[in-house]
Amino acid sequence: MITEITAQKAYDSLNKDEAILIDVREQDEYEQWHIKEATLAPLSNLPAAMQQINLPKDKKIIIHCLKGGRSAEAILYLHENILKDYDVYNLAGGILAWQEDGLPINTST
Repeated sequence: MITEITAQKAYDSLNKDEAILIDVREQDEYEQWHIKEATLAPLSNLPAAMQQINLPKDKKIIIHCLKGGRSAEAILYLHENILKDYDVYNLAGGILAWQEDGLPINTST
């Protein structure tokens, strides 16, 4: 089962240092625009990318993509293989919902 978190709740958790945000979009998408706090772990290279990320068990792990589909796919894989004992959340609506809520986005210049 995939647990979702709203953009505002994710933002609040990040600001309280209670969560880690992982972006599973591809490098070119991330370079165009991304959430400042997000660490890139492209779905196409997820196992190797996740090995490079510090994942404290006392924090929420929030996964996002553009709309929520790829992140849901990533979460299913991660639950089975890497993050069995973690609190993992799918950012409902992805970065689009984050932007719609008026939350900060970094864009390429």
